[in-house]
Amino acid sequence: MREVLDELLGWWRDGKPSAMATVVATWQSAPRPAGASMLVGPDGEAVGSVSGGCVEGAVYELGQQVIADGVPVLQRYGVSDDDAFAVGLTCGGILDVLVQRVDPLTFPELGQVADDVRAGRPVAVCTVIEHPDPALVGSRLVVHPDDDSEPTVGRLVSERATDAVADDARGLLAAGRTETLTYGPDGERRGEGMRVFVASYAPKPRMLVFGAIDFAAAVARVGSFLGYHVTVCDARPVFATATRFPEADEVVVRWPHQYLRAEADAGRVDERAVLAVLTHDPKFDVPLLEVALELDVAYVGAMGSRRTHDDRVKRLQEAGVSAAALARLSSPIGLDLGARTPEETAISIAAEIVQLRWGGRGSRLVELAGPIHHVAPHASPDVSPDVSPEATAGSS
Repeated sequence: MREVLDELLGWWRDGKPSAMATVVATWQSAPRPAGASMLVGPDGEAVGSVSGGCVEGAVYELGQQVIADGVPVLQRYGVSDDDAFAVGLTCGGILDVLVQRVDPLTFPELGQVADDVRAGRPVAVCTVIEHPDPALVGSRLVVHPDDDSEPTVGRLVSERATDAVADDARGLLAAGRTETLTYGPDGERRGEGMRVFVASYAPKPRMLVFGAIDFAAAVARVGSFLGYHVTVCDARPVFATATRFPEADEVVVRWPHQYLRAEADAGRVDERAVLAVLTHDPKFDVPLLEVALELDVAYVGAMGSRRTHDDRVKRLQEAGVSAAALARLSSPIGLDLGARTPEETAISIAAEIVQLRWGGRGSRLVELAGPIHHVAPHASPDVSPDVSPEATAGSS
């Protein structure tokens, strides 16, 4: 929803009904992730995408139907056995799309949700996408963190279901993860029958770049492009300036290890954070990496030659850093792309971050067989082994 929020909110404020189609589950090589959204506007506009073009025409027609009758629809799209270019995904993937009408009556919480998203306040929107009672499909719960003055808005099937979903949604929100969860019809954790899509709108994940060098400017640029909140930190004020790093969200003049420790202690470095240590100077690197390698973050990479790496590891070992912690260090940083320039090196670093996030192999796709898209290592798609790849119609 984030990418279509402006258009959706404009129609909502004008009291004009629209349809929002959201990818709620994917399997195999589905082209867009869970959470991707497409809108059908009140005057027939189409905004956004759920599949990169494969099924948008069918979704558009379904959106017009939902605007007219107000009944939410859960639709599965896959490959048609008869014609792979019919209403299906030619890439071989499968996706579930929830299409629901959006107006001030059906989604009264949208204004507050939009305010939270724009302000960077974490919020999760939990929507029932499947239930034995069709009338309950589309029921919604808005969840905020535990310390929020208004932790939840709305109610699901029952108090039991509301409590269970809110608790799980807070866990997903803390990790910045969007998933579909399965419960019993009344919120039983070990049951089946009710599926709830939890869309997490957390603040941007952080990219912390240490070392105000020319490579850092390129890394900051690609980090911003990938959707990170980018901080460049260096102890040298003559180099750490906003003018030199226009793509960074902030530039900090401070000893890197002191800054990282303070940010971690303040709870501003979470498991989604990625750290790029580009100084390749022991007086900066070693104390910084001592702190970085004890944190629960997604990535820690350090620049330098193999000789620099060997010396750095020796110094870290002498400082008491464990072998397990050192195994988490990506050094020399990046994938082997043959990069030479700062921009090419930044692509190499970004490629390694993406590879580790999704569990890719970093090989040329032309040399591989099997699915193109990977499932994130933490994800556990809720799909039974007998799911057919054929596109099947669902209903509210």
